[in-house]
Amino acid sequence: MEIKEAVDLPSVESIVKAHRKLKDVVTRTPLMRNMNLSERYGADIWLKREDLQIVRSYKLRGAFNKISSLTKDEQSKGIVCASAGNHAQGVAYSCKQLGIHGVIYMPAPTPNQKVSQVRMWGKDKVEVVLVGDTFDDAYAAAMERCDQEGRVFIHPFDDPKVIEGQGTVGLEILEDAKDEIDYLVMPIGGGGLSSGVGSYFSQISPNTKIIGVEPEGAPAMKASLDQGEVVTLEKIEKFVDGAAVQRVGDNTYQIAKQFLQDVILVPEGKVCSTILKLYNEDAIVVEPAGALSISALDAIKDEIKGKRVVCVVSGSNNDIGRMEEIKERSLLYEGYKHYFMVRFPQRAGALREFLAEVLGPKDDIVHFEYTKKVNREKAPAIVGIEVKDPNDFNALQNRMTAGGYKFELLNENQDMFNFLI
Repeated sequence: MEIKEAVDLPSVESIVKAHRKLKDVVTRTPLMRNMNLSERYGADIWLKREDLQIVRSYKLRGAFNKISSLTKDEQSKGIVCASAGNHAQGVAYSCKQLGIHGVIYMPAPTPNQKVSQVRMWGKDKVEVVLVGDTFDDAYAAAMERCDQEGRVFIHPFDDPKVIEGQGTVGLEILEDAKDEIDYLVMPIGGGGLSSGVGSYFSQISPNTKIIGVEPEGAPAMKASLDQGEVVTLEKIEKFVDGAAVQRVGDNTYQIAKQFLQDVILVPEGKVCSTILKLYNEDAIVVEPAGALSISALDAIKDEIKGKRVVCVVSGSNNDIGRMEEIKERSLLYEGYKHYFMVRFPQRAGALREFLAEVLGPKDDIVHFEYTKKVNREKAPAIVGIEVKDPNDFNALQNRMTAGGYKFELLNENQDMFNFLI
Protein backbone atom coordinates (compact mmCIF):
# COMPACT_ATOMS: atom_id res chain seq x y z
CA MET A 1 0.00 0.00 0.00
CA GLU A 2 1.50 3.35 -1.08
CA ILE A 3 0.54 5.37 1.98
CA LYS A 4 2.73 8.34 1.11
CA GLU A 5 0.76 9.13 -2.02
CA ALA A 6 -2.61 9.41 -0.24
CA VAL A 7 -3.58 13.06 -0.69
CA ASP A 8 -5.85 13.19 2.33
CA LEU A 9 -3.24 12.10 4.88
CA PRO A 10 -1.96 14.91 7.13
CA SER A 11 1.57 15.59 5.94
CA VAL A 12 4.67 15.05 8.01
CA GLU A 13 5.39 18.76 7.57
CA SER A 14 2.03 19.80 9.04
CA ILE A 15 2.54 17.60 12.11
CA VAL A 16 6.11 18.90 12.56
CA LYS A 17 4.71 22.44 12.36
CA ALA A 18 2.12 21.59 15.01
CA HIS A 19 4.88 20.15 17.18
CA ARG A 20 6.84 23.40 17.01
CA LYS A 21 3.74 25.33 17.99
CA LEU A 22 2.99 23.03 20.92
CA LYS A 23 6.47 22.37 22.32
CA ASP A 24 6.32 25.19 24.88
CA VAL A 25 2.67 24.52 25.76
CA VAL A 26 2.21 20.79 26.22
CA THR A 27 4.24 18.35 28.29
CA ARG A 28 6.50 16.08 26.29
CA THR A 29 5.18 12.95 27.92
CA PRO A 30 7.57 10.06 28.53
CA LEU A 31 7.83 6.85 26.51
CA MET A 32 8.35 4.32 29.29
CA ARG A 33 9.15 0.63 29.18
CA ASN A 34 6.77 -1.38 31.36
CA MET A 35 8.50 -4.31 33.04
CA ASN A 36 5.32 -6.11 34.18
CA LEU A 37 3.67 -6.05 30.75
CA SER A 38 6.91 -6.97 29.01
CA GLU A 39 7.32 -10.05 31.20
CA ARG A 40 3.65 -11.01 30.93
CA TYR A 41 3.65 -11.01 27.13
CA GLY A 42 7.25 -11.96 26.40
CA ALA A 43 7.61 -8.74 24.45
CA ASP A 44 9.20 -5.30 24.75
CA ILE A 45 6.20 -3.19 25.84
CA TRP A 46 6.47 0.59 26.02
CA LEU A 47 3.81 3.06 27.17
CA LYS A 48 3.35 6.57 25.77
CA ARG A 49 2.14 8.26 28.94
CA GLU A 50 -0.39 10.87 27.82
CA ASP A 51 -2.04 10.32 31.19
CA LEU A 52 0.77 12.59 32.45
CA GLN A 53 -0.18 15.43 30.10
CA ILE A 54 -1.03 18.83 31.63
CA VAL A 55 -4.80 18.30 31.48
CA ARG A 56 -4.26 14.56 31.94
CA SER A 57 -5.02 13.66 28.32
CA TYR A 58 -3.70 14.17 24.80
CA LYS A 59 -6.72 16.31 23.88
CA LEU A 60 -4.86 19.51 24.70
CA ARG A 61 -2.64 19.00 21.65
CA GLY A 62 -5.41 19.14 19.07
CA ALA A 63 -7.41 21.83 20.84
CA PHE A 64 -4.46 24.21 21.15
CA ASN A 65 -3.26 23.59 17.60
CA LYS A 66 -6.70 24.41 16.23
CA ILE A 67 -7.48 27.44 18.39
CA SER A 68 -4.03 28.99 17.89
CA SER A 69 -4.47 28.71 14.12
CA LEU A 70 -7.53 30.99 14.05
CA THR A 71 -7.30 34.43 12.47
CA LYS A 72 -7.28 37.52 14.69
CA ASP A 73 -10.87 38.24 13.67
CA GLU A 74 -11.96 34.71 14.58
CA GLN A 75 -10.10 34.89 17.88
CA SER A 76 -11.78 38.18 18.76
CA LYS A 77 -15.24 36.59 18.33
CA GLY A 78 -14.33 33.67 20.55
CA ILE A 79 -14.85 29.95 20.22
CA VAL A 80 -17.41 27.32 21.21
CA CYS A 81 -17.15 23.61 21.90
CA ALA A 82 -19.39 20.82 23.17
CA SER A 83 -17.90 18.16 25.40
CA ALA A 84 -18.42 16.32 28.65
CA GLY A 85 -14.83 15.24 29.04
CA ASN A 86 -11.20 15.70 28.03
CA HIS A 87 -11.80 17.89 24.99
CA ALA A 88 -13.51 20.49 27.19
CA GLN A 89 -10.48 20.62 29.47
CA GLY A 90 -8.08 20.95 26.55
CA VAL A 91 -10.15 23.77 25.07
CA ALA A 92 -10.41 25.53 28.45
CA TYR A 93 -6.64 25.40 29.00
CA SER A 94 -6.01 26.66 25.46
CA CYS A 95 -8.39 29.58 25.90
CA LYS A 96 -6.61 30.66 29.08
CA GLN A 97 -3.15 30.38 27.51
CA LEU A 98 -4.14 32.23 24.32
CA GLY A 99 -6.38 34.85 25.95
CA ILE A 100 -9.39 33.80 23.86
CA HIS A 101 -12.92 33.64 25.24
CA GLY A 102 -14.56 30.22 24.99
CA VAL A 103 -18.03 28.91 25.67
CA ILE A 104 -18.12 25.24 26.60
CA TYR A 105 -21.43 23.42 26.47
CA MET A 106 -21.73 20.34 28.65
CA PRO A 107 -24.72 18.06 29.32
CA ALA A 108 -26.50 18.91 32.58
CA PRO A 109 -25.76 15.48 34.16
CA THR A 110 -21.98 15.96 33.75
CA PRO A 111 -20.30 15.17 37.12
CA ASN A 112 -19.35 18.25 39.15
CA GLN A 113 -15.74 17.10 39.19
CA LYS A 114 -15.47 17.47 35.41
CA VAL A 115 -17.24 20.82 35.38
CA SER A 116 -14.92 22.10 38.11
CA GLN A 117 -11.84 20.94 36.17
CA VAL A 118 -12.95 22.86 33.08
CA ARG A 119 -13.51 26.02 35.08
CA MET A 120 -10.17 25.57 36.86
CA TRP A 121 -8.22 25.32 33.58
CA GLY A 122 -10.11 28.12 31.83
CA LYS A 123 -10.48 30.60 34.70
CA ASP A 124 -12.12 33.84 33.52
CA LYS A 125 -11.67 32.99 29.84
CA VAL A 126 -14.26 30.21 29.87
CA GLU A 127 -18.03 30.21 30.25
CA VAL A 128 -19.49 26.78 31.07
CA VAL A 129 -23.09 26.18 30.03
CA LEU A 130 -24.87 23.07 31.27
CA VAL A 131 -27.73 22.18 28.96
CA GLY A 132 -29.84 19.14 28.05
CA ASP A 133 -29.36 15.52 29.03
CA THR A 134 -26.98 14.28 26.34
CA PHE A 135 -23.97 15.30 24.27
CA ASP A 136 -26.31 15.80 21.30
CA ASP A 137 -28.27 18.40 23.30
CA ALA A 138 -25.05 20.21 24.21
CA TYR A 139 -23.82 20.02 20.60
CA ALA A 140 -27.07 21.51 19.25
CA ALA A 141 -26.89 24.40 21.73
CA ALA A 142 -23.23 25.01 20.87
CA MET A 143 -23.95 25.19 17.15
CA GLU A 144 -26.81 27.61 17.78
CA ARG A 145 -24.43 29.86 19.74
CA CYS A 146 -21.96 29.74 16.84
CA ASP A 147 -24.65 30.86 14.41
CA GLN A 148 -25.82 33.65 16.69
CA GLU A 149 -22.42 35.14 17.53
CA GLY A 150 -20.19 34.08 14.65
CA ARG A 151 -17.93 32.04 16.94
CA VAL A 152 -15.77 29.19 15.62
CA PHE A 153 -16.75 25.68 16.68
CA ILE A 154 -13.82 23.58 17.90
CA HIS A 155 -14.56 19.99 16.93
CA PRO A 156 -13.23 17.30 19.29
CA PHE A 157 -11.76 15.16 16.48
CA ASP A 158 -12.98 15.75 12.91
CA ASP A 159 -10.87 18.78 12.03
CA PRO A 160 -7.53 18.85 10.15
CA LYS A 161 -5.80 21.07 12.72
CA VAL A 162 -7.04 18.94 15.59
CA ILE A 163 -5.81 15.80 13.83
CA GLU A 164 -2.40 17.37 13.19
CA GLY A 165 -2.12 18.35 16.84
CA GLN A 166 -2.88 14.82 17.99
CA GLY A 167 -0.31 13.58 15.47
CA THR A 168 2.45 15.13 17.58
CA VAL A 169 2.04 12.16 19.96
CA GLY A 170 3.43 9.99 17.15
CA LEU A 171 6.26 12.39 16.42
CA GLU A 172 7.40 12.25 20.04
CA ILE A 173 7.19 8.45 20.13
CA LEU A 174 9.41 8.03 17.09
CA GLU A 175 11.89 10.67 18.25
CA ASP A 176 12.22 8.99 21.66
CA ALA A 177 12.25 5.38 20.45
CA LYS A 178 15.76 3.92 20.21
CA ASP A 179 14.78 0.94 18.08
CA GLU A 180 12.26 0.17 15.37
CA ILE A 181 8.70 -0.22 16.62
CA ASP A 182 6.93 -3.37 15.45
CA TYR A 183 3.44 -2.61 16.77
CA LEU A 184 1.64 0.63 17.64
CA VAL A 185 -1.61 0.19 19.60
CA MET A 186 -3.97 3.16 20.08
CA PRO A 187 -7.48 3.78 21.40
CA ILE A 188 -10.11 5.00 18.95
CA GLY A 189 -13.05 7.22 19.82
CA GLY A 190 -13.90 9.71 17.12
CA GLY A 191 -10.62 8.93 15.40
CA GLY A 192 -8.58 12.11 15.90
CA LEU A 193 -5.71 10.45 17.75
CA SER A 194 -5.49 7.40 15.51
CA SER A 195 -5.67 9.53 12.36
CA GLY A 196 -2.96 11.94 13.44
CA VAL A 197 -0.54 9.45 14.99
CA GLY A 198 -1.21 6.82 12.33
CA SER A 199 -0.56 9.30 9.54
CA TYR A 200 2.83 10.21 10.95
CA PHE A 201 3.82 6.58 11.57
CA SER A 202 2.69 5.38 8.16
CA GLN A 203 5.00 7.89 6.49
CA ILE A 204 8.00 7.77 8.84
CA SER A 205 7.82 4.18 10.12
CA PRO A 206 5.93 2.26 7.41
CA ASN A 207 6.90 -1.18 8.76
CA THR A 208 5.08 -0.60 12.03
CA LYS A 209 1.78 -2.46 12.30
CA ILE A 210 -0.87 0.04 13.39
CA ILE A 211 -3.73 -1.32 15.50
CA GLY A 212 -6.74 0.57 16.80
CA VAL A 213 -8.79 -0.40 19.83
CA GLU A 214 -12.45 0.34 20.58
CA PRO A 215 -14.75 -0.61 23.44
CA GLU A 216 -16.95 -3.57 22.53
CA GLY A 217 -20.08 -1.53 23.22
CA ALA A 218 -19.14 1.30 20.83
CA PRO A 219 -17.43 -0.14 17.72
CA ALA A 220 -18.01 2.88 15.46
CA MET A 221 -14.72 2.69 13.52
CA LYS A 222 -14.76 -1.08 13.10
CA ALA A 223 -18.35 -1.02 11.87
CA SER A 224 -17.46 1.74 9.40
CA LEU A 225 -14.40 -0.11 8.09
CA ASP A 226 -16.40 -3.33 7.77
CA GLN A 227 -19.13 -1.61 5.75
CA GLY A 228 -16.84 0.63 3.71
CA GLU A 229 -18.48 3.87 4.82
CA VAL A 230 -19.07 5.91 7.97
CA VAL A 231 -21.72 4.21 10.08
CA THR A 232 -23.84 5.78 12.80
CA LEU A 233 -24.46 3.27 15.57
CA GLU A 234 -28.03 3.22 16.87
CA LYS A 235 -27.03 2.51 20.46
CA ILE A 236 -23.75 2.45 22.36
CA GLU A 237 -22.47 1.49 25.80
CA LYS A 238 -21.12 4.75 27.25
CA PHE A 239 -19.00 3.37 30.08
CA VAL A 240 -15.69 3.99 28.23
CA ASP A 241 -16.77 7.59 27.85
CA GLY A 242 -13.53 8.88 26.35
CA ALA A 243 -13.88 6.52 23.37
CA ALA A 244 -17.61 5.81 23.11
CA VAL A 245 -19.03 7.59 20.07
CA GLN A 246 -21.93 6.70 17.82
CA ARG A 247 -20.16 8.00 14.73
CA VAL A 248 -16.50 8.58 13.89
CA GLY A 249 -15.53 11.62 11.86
CA ASP A 250 -15.84 11.72 8.08
CA ASN A 251 -12.26 12.99 7.83
CA THR A 252 -10.85 10.65 10.45
CA TYR A 253 -12.46 7.64 8.76
CA GLN A 254 -11.06 8.54 5.34
CA ILE A 255 -7.59 8.94 6.85
CA ALA A 256 -7.51 6.00 9.25
CA LYS A 257 -8.83 3.44 6.75
CA GLN A 258 -5.59 3.81 4.79
CA PHE A 259 -3.28 2.43 7.45
CA LEU A 260 -5.25 0.74 10.25
CA GLN A 261 -4.35 -2.91 9.89
CA ASP A 262 -6.73 -4.10 12.58
CA VAL A 263 -9.31 -2.79 15.01
CA ILE A 264 -9.66 -4.82 18.21
CA LEU A 265 -12.83 -4.66 20.32
CA VAL A 266 -12.36 -4.94 24.08
CA PRO A 267 -15.18 -5.77 26.54
CA GLU A 268 -15.86 -3.04 29.07
CA GLY A 269 -15.28 -5.50 31.93
CA LYS A 270 -11.78 -6.26 30.65
CA VAL A 271 -11.05 -2.53 30.55
CA CYS A 272 -11.97 -2.39 34.24
CA SER A 273 -9.63 -5.27 35.05
CA THR A 274 -6.81 -3.45 33.25
CA ILE A 275 -7.48 -0.25 35.22
CA LEU A 276 -7.20 -2.15 38.50
CA LYS A 277 -4.06 -4.05 37.44
CA LEU A 278 -2.30 -0.87 36.33
CA TYR A 279 -3.10 0.77 39.64
CA ASN A 280 -2.18 -2.20 41.81
CA GLU A 281 0.95 -3.28 39.92
CA ASP A 282 2.37 -0.02 38.56
CA ALA A 283 0.59 2.77 40.50
CA ILE A 284 -0.67 4.11 37.16
CA VAL A 285 -4.09 5.78 37.26
CA VAL A 286 -5.97 5.70 33.97
CA GLU A 287 -9.48 6.41 32.77
CA PRO A 288 -11.36 3.66 30.88
CA ALA A 289 -10.30 4.96 27.45
CA GLY A 290 -6.71 5.18 28.68
CA ALA A 291 -6.73 1.45 29.42
CA LEU A 292 -7.96 0.35 25.97
CA SER A 293 -4.62 -0.17 24.24
CA ILE A 294 -3.18 -2.28 27.06
CA SER A 295 -6.44 -4.23 27.32
CA ALA A 296 -6.05 -5.26 23.68
CA LEU A 297 -2.69 -6.98 24.16
CA ASP A 298 -4.28 -10.32 25.08
CA ALA A 299 -5.89 -10.42 21.62
CA ILE A 300 -2.47 -10.25 19.92
CA LYS A 301 -0.33 -11.94 22.56
CA ASP A 302 0.89 -14.69 20.24
CA GLU A 303 2.02 -12.39 17.43
CA ILE A 304 3.78 -9.81 19.62
CA LYS A 305 6.12 -12.26 21.38
CA GLY A 306 9.65 -10.94 21.01
CA LYS A 307 8.38 -7.75 19.35
CA ARG A 308 8.64 -4.11 20.33
CA VAL A 309 5.19 -2.69 21.08
CA VAL A 310 4.09 0.85 21.96
CA CYS A 311 0.71 1.37 23.64
CA VAL A 312 -0.69 4.90 23.84
CA VAL A 313 -2.15 5.55 27.30
CA SER A 314 -4.49 8.35 26.33
CA GLY A 315 -5.68 9.85 29.62
CA SER A 316 -6.23 9.64 33.36
CA ASN A 317 -9.32 11.73 34.08
CA ASN A 318 -11.01 9.08 36.17
CA ASP A 319 -13.54 10.18 38.78
CA ILE A 320 -12.80 8.32 42.04
CA GLY A 321 -16.55 7.87 42.46
CA ARG A 322 -16.47 5.37 39.60
CA MET A 323 -14.05 2.99 41.27
CA GLU A 324 -16.73 0.86 42.92
CA GLU A 325 -18.39 0.32 39.55
CA ILE A 326 -15.02 -0.42 37.95
CA LYS A 327 -14.27 -3.06 40.59
CA GLU A 328 -17.75 -4.56 40.20
CA ARG A 329 -17.50 -4.77 36.41
CA SER A 330 -14.08 -6.37 36.69
CA LEU A 331 -15.29 -9.06 39.11
CA LEU A 332 -18.22 -9.85 36.84
CA TYR A 333 -16.04 -10.01 33.74
CA GLU A 334 -13.42 -12.20 35.40
CA GLY A 335 -16.14 -14.59 36.59
CA TYR A 336 -15.80 -14.00 40.31
CA LYS A 337 -19.21 -12.45 40.96
CA HIS A 338 -22.62 -13.63 39.79
CA TYR A 339 -26.13 -12.34 40.37
CA PHE A 340 -29.13 -14.66 40.41
CA MET A 341 -32.85 -14.35 40.83
CA VAL A 342 -33.75 -17.35 43.00
CA ARG A 343 -37.33 -18.40 43.81
CA PHE A 344 -37.38 -19.36 47.48
CA PRO A 345 -40.12 -21.33 49.28
CA GLN A 346 -41.89 -18.94 51.66
CA ARG A 347 -41.28 -20.86 54.85
CA ALA A 348 -38.96 -20.60 57.78
CA GLY A 349 -35.52 -22.07 57.25
CA ALA A 350 -35.54 -21.82 53.43
CA LEU A 351 -32.57 -19.46 53.30
CA ARG A 352 -30.63 -21.60 55.80
CA GLU A 353 -31.18 -24.65 53.58
CA PHE A 354 -29.97 -22.70 50.52
CA LEU A 355 -26.78 -21.72 52.31
CA ALA A 356 -26.12 -25.29 53.41
CA GLU A 357 -26.99 -27.01 50.13
CA VAL A 358 -25.72 -24.54 47.52
CA LEU A 359 -22.82 -22.46 48.78
CA GLY A 360 -19.38 -23.98 48.47
CA PRO A 361 -16.89 -23.66 51.36
CA LYS A 362 -15.23 -20.62 49.75
CA ASP A 363 -18.33 -18.98 48.22
CA ASP A 364 -19.67 -15.78 49.74
CA ILE A 365 -23.03 -14.02 49.54
CA VAL A 366 -22.33 -10.35 48.78
CA HIS A 367 -25.85 -9.19 47.91
CA PHE A 368 -29.31 -10.29 49.06
CA GLU A 369 -32.71 -8.69 48.44
CA TYR A 370 -35.99 -10.35 49.41
CA THR A 371 -39.51 -9.23 50.23
CA LYS A 372 -42.10 -11.73 51.46
CA LYS A 373 -45.11 -12.06 49.14
CA VAL A 374 -48.39 -12.88 50.87
CA ASN A 375 -50.31 -15.97 49.71
CA ARG A 376 -47.56 -17.22 47.39
CA GLU A 377 -45.79 -20.54 47.63
CA LYS A 378 -42.51 -19.08 46.38
CA ALA A 379 -41.07 -15.57 46.08
CA PRO A 380 -38.03 -14.23 44.20
CA ALA A 381 -34.85 -13.04 45.88
CA ILE A 382 -31.88 -11.32 44.25
CA VAL A 383 -28.72 -13.11 45.37
CA GLY A 384 -25.17 -11.99 44.59
CA ILE A 385 -22.52 -14.68 45.07
CA GLU A 386 -18.76 -14.22 44.85
CA VAL A 387 -16.68 -17.34 44.19
CA LYS A 388 -13.04 -17.81 45.10
CA ASP A 389 -12.21 -19.33 41.72
CA PRO A 390 -14.12 -18.66 38.45
CA ASN A 391 -13.99 -22.41 37.79
CA ASP A 392 -16.34 -22.92 40.77
CA PHE A 393 -19.23 -21.28 38.91
CA ASN A 394 -20.50 -24.38 37.11
CA ALA A 395 -20.49 -26.39 40.33
CA LEU A 396 -22.48 -23.61 42.02
CA GLN A 397 -25.17 -23.74 39.33
CA ASN A 398 -25.25 -27.54 39.45
CA ARG A 399 -25.88 -27.47 43.20
CA MET A 400 -28.78 -25.05 42.74
CA THR A 401 -30.29 -27.28 40.09
CA ALA A 402 -29.80 -30.42 42.21
CA GLY A 403 -31.46 -28.67 45.15
CA GLY A 404 -34.55 -27.96 43.08
CA TYR A 405 -34.10 -24.19 43.08
CA LYS A 406 -35.54 -22.26 40.18
CA PHE A 407 -33.11 -19.50 39.25
CA GLU A 408 -32.13 -17.06 36.54
CA LEU A 409 -28.61 -15.68 35.96
CA LEU A 410 -28.89 -11.89 35.86
CA ASN A 411 -25.39 -10.99 34.67
CA GLU A 412 -26.58 -11.03 31.07
CA ASN A 413 -29.95 -9.37 31.76
CA GLN A 414 -28.89 -5.83 30.86
CA ASP A 415 -31.81 -3.98 32.49
CA MET A 416 -31.56 -5.85 35.76
CA PHE A 417 -27.78 -5.73 35.68
CA ASN A 418 -27.79 -1.94 35.29
CA PHE A 419 -30.20 -1.69 38.21
CA LEU A 420 -27.91 -3.74 40.43
CA ILE A 421 -24.64 -1.90 39.69
